[in-house]
Amino acid sequence: MIRIFTLVAALFSATLAHAQGQVPQRQERGNLILEGIPARDPALTERIARYLNSRRAAFLDWLPEGGMLVATRFADTEQLHRVAAPLGMREQLTFYSEPISAARAPQTANAEGFIFLKDEGGNENAQIYYYRNADRSVRLLTDGKSMHGSPVWSHDGRRLAYYGNGRDGVSYDIYVADITPGAQPRLVVGAQGAQKDLWYPLDWSADDQKLLVQRYVSINESYLFIVDAWSGIVTPLDTTGRKIGINAAKFAPDGAGVIVASDEDSEFAQLRYIDRATHESRQLVPDRQWDITTFDISSDGRYLAYVRNEDGRSRLTVLDNQSKLELAPPNVPDGRIQELRFDRAGKRLAFSAESAQSPRDVYVYDLGRNAIDRWTGSEPGPVDATAFVTPELIHYPTWDRRNISAYVYRPRDPGPHPALIYIHGGPESQYQPGFEPFFQFLANELDIAVIAPNVRGSSGYGKSFLKLDNGMLRDDSVKDIGSLLVWIGVQPAFDRERVFVMGGYMSLASLAAYSDRLRGAVDIVGISNFVSFLNNTAPYRRDLRRAEYGDERDPRIRNYLSRISPLNNVASMRRPLLVAQGMNDPRVPASESQQIASVLRAHGGEVWYLAAKDEGHGFKKKPNNDAFYETVAMFLEKFAKR
Repeated sequence: MIRIFTLVAALFSATLAHAQGQVPQRQERGNLILEGIPARDPALTERIARYLNSRRAAFLDWLPEGGMLVATRFADTEQLHRVAAPLGMREQLTFYSEPISAARAPQTANAEGFIFLKDEGGNENAQIYYYRNADRSVRLLTDGKSMHGSPVWSHDGRRLAYYGNGRDGVSYDIYVADITPGAQPRLVVGAQGAQKDLWYPLDWSADDQKLLVQRYVSINESYLFIVDAWSGIVTPLDTTGRKIGINAAKFAPDGAGVIVASDEDSEFAQLRYIDRATHESRQLVPDRQWDITTFDISSDGRYLAYVRNEDGRSRLTVLDNQSKLELAPPNVPDGRIQELRFDRAGKRLAFSAESAQSPRDVYVYDLGRNAIDRWTGSEPGPVDATAFVTPELIHYPTWDRRNISAYVYRPRDPGPHPALIYIHGGPESQYQPGFEPFFQFLANELDIAVIAPNVRGSSGYGKSFLKLDNGMLRDDSVKDIGSLLVWIGVQPAFDRERVFVMGGYMSLASLAAYSDRLRGAVDIVGISNFVSFLNNTAPYRRDLRRAEYGDERDPRIRNYLSRISPLNNVASMRRPLLVAQGMNDPRVPASESQQIASVLRAHGGEVWYLAAKDEGHGFKKKPNNDAFYETVAMFLEKFAKR
């Protein structure tokens, strides 16, 4: 009798807890926290594992002897590997439980090692470590607690410039460190007084006496300066004080100027040469209606390579300044291109590239042979990646007569299909098609189409488009999802009664605005309340985010941000929600996901909650990443049923 009474009491308590919005069905699985998530489906787990067991590789830097450093994963996290020749063995150099995806090597013939960056649990407080080749020893160069990044080696390989926020926890100051054991980093550039600045080192002059640095205010506003590496004297490169968006900049090999990819006098970032003495600039390549995202120039100045982003797809071009020819490297995967860098001799160009059918791998363009060599061959997993669907570029009209780009992954049969709207994060980012095993799983195994739009405020479509959701225009981008739902509704290939959204804040806001047209939403580290977010995000990010969302200290803006915040609109959320969060996220704190889950449950909503104790802004470790995608697949499969 006592046992029956206890059981009834427990059931009553559980029912009451659910009614009061308390946490239901909580369990812990390793570093994962699961609430309200059903038991795993072994058959689904096995099906999706075939797609998630792919691997990739990313180019990080050339090694002076001619090999290279790449990041790739053989266990649970990406680590550093050395590759000596095309499709050569990947020799693993680091063996940490935390992922490593950033490293730089000096380009001197007698270099004894290289540096890499590593944080703890996704907290983004990256430390810089020196790896010594001779004995594989590792030495910490930074303070062990604050944030560091953008390391740049001097040409003689003896000093390293980087930013760090250890002085006040907010500003990014520039330090120079001598890599000699026992040497202390030296502050070169720091903010003055109450001013909070984000400074980034970009390049060393050929004589290692000057640094090219960037003061970053927002994606639309940056300034370049030349800094004396010894005295710290700062000289502006552009004396006009204009607000210019800058994607990349380097000293020109002639020493007299700087090459920069910026939107000066253009809607899009173009390549320009700025004279250091006169401050005058001239365009290096014809102006086109797409951004140049990155570039590099050979040490002798003969070759200039750049990547142009054409509606989400990367196009690589190499200019031969000696013969005045424009080279088009052959057989480059049609998708995303990143990490562009010439070797010491300036005869080979390395980069990472991926396509819908090919995982991200490392390629080298040999200019003498006009040939592409593949340096890594990553496995797509136990699936035939050549049968993967190719994302289709479409454009749909908006509520205010604009056209929005989107990429569509269509199942092969005619449908009508359920659809998942995947909204990229950022917000100042862009969806670019690449190797997407999970999207392919949805299209090929669950018969779900994926639509990835680049709503207003996305990068890649001009600086005016980029500003269209700033401040009190924030909800205009949500209306673009409403327009996409209208477009979906008239397409015979899609089932307008079975549409989901997946993303961050945009996913939550779309669920609040369009619950009558959605089946559910997946929230990935999303902002649920702009005011609490701005109060709780990492201090070094606060002013940067205010430049995008508005300053919540202004009562008018605060009222607007409160009005559009999903947390204050949960009564309109009438569909299931899956929330995913890294507990160490410094950008969007875990409190943002916890409060939306709690309040929505209190309103009677169904919430699945997945959190990882050892992750930050997203899931980077394979076991956590697999669990996330498996949970999303379970969520979609359950609620997509008629």
